[in-house]
Amino acid sequence: MTIITCIEDLRTLARKRVPRMFYDYADAGSWTESTYRANSEDFARIKFRQRVAVNLENRSLRSNMVGQEVAMPVALAPTGLTGMQHADGEILAARAAEKFGVPFTLSTMSICSIEDVAAHTTKPFWFQLYVMKDRDFIDRLIDRAKAAGCSALVLTLDLQVLGQRHKDLRNGLSAPPKLGLATLLDMATKPRWCLGMLGTRRRGFGNIVGHATSVTDMSSLSTWTAQQFDLSLSWADVEWIKRRWGGKLIIKGIMDAEDARLAVASGADALIVSNHGGRQLDGAESSIAALPAIVAAVGAGIEVHMDGGIRSGQDVIKALALGAKGVYIGRPFLYGLGAMGEAGVEKCLDIIRNELDLTMAFCGLRDVRQVDRNILLPGPF
Repeated sequence: MTIITCIEDLRTLARKRVPRMFYDYADAGSWTESTYRANSEDFARIKFRQRVAVNLENRSLRSNMVGQEVAMPVALAPTGLTGMQHADGEILAARAAEKFGVPFTLSTMSICSIEDVAAHTTKPFWFQLYVMKDRDFIDRLIDRAKAAGCSALVLTLDLQVLGQRHKDLRNGLSAPPKLGLATLLDMATKPRWCLGMLGTRRRGFGNIVGHATSVTDMSSLSTWTAQQFDLSLSWADVEWIKRRWGGKLIIKGIMDAEDARLAVASGADALIVSNHGGRQLDGAESSIAALPAIVAAVGAGIEVHMDGGIRSGQDVIKALALGAKGVYIGRPFLYGLGAMGEAGVEKCLDIIRNELDLTMAFCGLRDVRQVDRNILLPGPF
């Protein structure tokens, strides 16, 4: 019996159970992966002040993210191809997040559709939007998110061009995937995954196939996607989406203080300091390194969230101490999903919660909303 004690244990198990093509898609960065590594390594440079003889009874991790009460200030990040880590992966992750009491964010590039996730959950989830050239499709996608009851729109701005991910090229990851002999042999060693995929009808991009004009199957999807990156994207488009959506708008992909101020001016309700998990501009600084300057630039008038490199509850509290009002976990929950399905996502959240709670106690606090720089030693950021 495998004993799971930390996120790394889930990662190790997921690597054994998920075909290499899809595991590498989730776990890789772009080019040399220097930013991917820095996202995690920079957290390790931040050190705590340990306090003693403080009343630690009745501790609370409850907080709010964009007006929504959460069991802890952590959300599941939007991740593409989640349903290829485990059959029906988006549905399973959304259910786990709902049971736990944290937000789940569905990616535009999900396997399960908005309607699929809404049919299998009872509370609103968030939806992540990419801006594409086909504005009619974006119009309809926003309407579908409204119809599904999504309570926030997460607009990702850092994918006008695609960062080169060497592992995806080597593995033949495309739409549809290039299934060479090595890939087929690897899949044959993952019987649990194969059985799951045989038992579901959800194997394509559910938000796109059958909804975008001329995209009727996975083969036509590849041509359509290649034509949809919008190089002309501007802040005027962001303002249009804010008006079109009409609800809570969270802007993802902010790594510069000036962009943060422009995001505020465009009508955002929150912004996410994010370098796309080190999957876009290799050589960019880590998200945690960028966080303090962005918090300082926008002040208290808007919520600043962050993602990238979080692998523990200790990383969560470090981000909160440096000014984040919430964080997003992507790879950790994908590891849990690939390792153990819905139960693995629940386990991931349990691990994060317990580590966050214990670290907060060691730092002498009882309420996560009291976390600030006072819990840290003078350090790099």
